[in-house]
Amino acid sequence: MLRLTWVQPEDLIGHELRQAAQDGREPKAVAARWRAAGGPEAPATAGTSPTPASRYLRRLAEDLLDELADLPSTLADDEPTDLDRIRAACPDWPEPVDTPAGTTPHRLEAAWLGRATGCLLGKPVEKLPLDAIRRLARATGNWPLTAYFTARGVPADLLEEHPWNRRSASTSLAENIDGMPEDDDLDYPLLNLVLLRRHGRSFTTTDVARTWLDELPAGRTFTAERLAYRNLLKGLEPPHTARHRNPFREWIGALIRADVHGWTNPGRPAAAAGQAHRDATLTHTANGVYAAMFTAAVIATAATGDHDVHTCLRTGLTVVPPRSRLARAVRQAVQLAHEHRDFDTVVDALHAMYAGTHHWVHAVPNTALIAAALTHADGDFAGSVCRAVSGGWDTDSNGATAGSVAGLLAGHPAALPGRWTAPLKNRLSTSVGDFNGIGFDTLAHLTHREMLRP
Repeated sequence: MLRLTWVQPEDLIGHELRQAAQDGREPKAVAARWRAAGGPEAPATAGTSPTPASRYLRRLAEDLLDELADLPSTLADDEPTDLDRIRAACPDWPEPVDTPAGTTPHRLEAAWLGRATGCLLGKPVEKLPLDAIRRLARATGNWPLTAYFTARGVPADLLEEHPWNRRSASTSLAENIDGMPEDDDLDYPLLNLVLLRRHGRSFTTTDVARTWLDELPAGRTFTAERLAYRNLLKGLEPPHTARHRNPFREWIGALIRADVHGWTNPGRPAAAAGQAHRDATLTHTANGVYAAMFTAAVIATAATGDHDVHTCLRTGLTVVPPRSRLARAVRQAVQLAHEHRDFDTVVDALHAMYAGTHHWVHAVPNTALIAAALTHADGDFAGSVCRAVSGGWDTDSNGATAGSVAGLLAGHPAALPGRWTAPLKNRLSTSVGDFNGIGFDTLAHLTHREMLRP
């Protein structure tokens, strides 16, 4: 029997029960029925349980998913998904800019390189617990992080206890890097370049869906993106694609698609957030959408080269409803980063707050960690990507976003340390369109061209 990850109802119900508890619904009665029937908990790390469920359990899971979706939320007023309601909830929403600022291809190249570098640093330790990341790095004298991870010198018993990410180790450990390997954290920016080239800034969420169906293999999607893809094939239309039996709608997937919206709107955080919203609502709701809007606004502010990282982060918060869980998490993370000299202390505090209740891919703790890393490093490139990855959770995605922001702040590829960028060899592997093998310098010029389009 084929076991598909991230789509089987019996594997979704545990995630939806946890999501319901987080977003203000009351799932206890439904949870009791599921457990009384012998239903399993959500898979701990991957997207599928080890054994197939009975037909009865699968049918029950489908019914309970629909029942949970109908429960009212006590947070609905504070956490809307509709853009007009989001804007109304944000008292400091940025004013629209008639004459946009500009940025240079060199700055955009630094952003692409930064995104790739941070992603590559985090790839071999994705899914590993925080303690394992620290032990593996310390075993080679690489803690605090100052270089790519390596297996050379790591004791065999430690590697057996905490093996590297099996999909990534062969291409992302220091001794194996030969250009930038494919990763969804780079594939989605490429897809959004395709989207803008075809539809321009006025693209709709339906245009995003069409681009995916044309260019994105279903097997390259995960979590909320895979469920939205499934929903499209079942005939659902956006924004229902984000809600139907999709317990991952507040996870990190929309955040990792936000960079291009910021890169192409320098000095226009409201416009960047609006584009990110139209993209994100294909797959996400509420805090999953806010994470994308926040990131796009931060990047749009950083892209001008006129602001420090702290101003960029404050601007990002202006497009997030201030009473939302994501806004509270970011504010708290930034405060922790200002209060503690040792970043491990900041990370330990964040994990104490979120690790017991949130999946390692959830947008709220991961966005908070990115903000903390950028704050604590004061926007420094190496410091930002190393802190973001050293904090665990979705290591490659967090490193990628931190690297994008810090690359923009650095302003030029030559400002990024060669020990990070040289192994990339100005070459990106991907299965998206005809981009395979493309250079980051070329990507920067393509991005700049979209930035200049009306």
